[in-house]
Amino acid sequence: MSAAATRANADPAELARFGELAASWWDPDGPSRALHDLNPARLGYVRARVRLRGARVLDVGCGGGLMSEAMAIAGAEVVGIDLSPAVLEVARLHALESGVAVDYREIAVEALADAEPASFDAVTCMELLEHVPDAAAVVAATARLLKPGGTLFLSTLNRTPKAFALAIVGAEYVARLLPRGTHRYDQFIRPSELAAWIRAAGLELVDVTGLAYDPILRRARLSSDTAVNYLACATRPR
Repeated sequence: MSAAATRANADPAELARFGELAASWWDPDGPSRALHDLNPARLGYVRARVRLRGARVLDVGCGGGLMSEAMAIAGAEVVGIDLSPAVLEVARLHALESGVAVDYREIAVEALADAEPASFDAVTCMELLEHVPDAAAVVAATARLLKPGGTLFLSTLNRTPKAFALAIVGAEYVARLLPRGTHRYDQFIRPSELAAWIRAAGLELVDVTGLAYDPILRRARLSSDTAVNYLACATRPR
């Protein structure tokens, strides 16, 4: 697949929007504060299913590196990829300042899958699928990057009225936890759709778990309710 083709699976407007947030990415009270609040629960979900110490892990759509650094601190050898030069610059600078080793690269997941197939023990892709034109292609590429027996972790938003009310109206317009225009409802993904993409990619779906968020207490926890945010785990058969 050509570089142009792989870069086509990214919305320039989305890249520009996240690039504008780059300078404040690591501010826990800034525009990315919801990501800071969600990160401990997401990391806990991963750590409960994969031994990170010594594992080679890929973080797809790493942004400024919240998840990448957390997994590196937990002992993983982490590669973080993104298509926004601005956020990658922030990620590299923060890793340098904090003394955390992460290999950040500006490359599309499809291109990396062509270059390094079956080379990761685990792949995380958090809060990215709802921002790309072809989410199924991202899932397929992550599957190719996994070693046999490797584990894929995904986090996204369900396409339900509750998600529209909370993630868009509530979070973007009422509470202003996120910049307006962060999400588009038509790009939200039902668990059944995600499960179909996972199986089409040759993976086995292991788990789907809801992620509940309290914006007042600024805490996230795993939940049986998948109507808004949810996590999914899949494995590549040995």
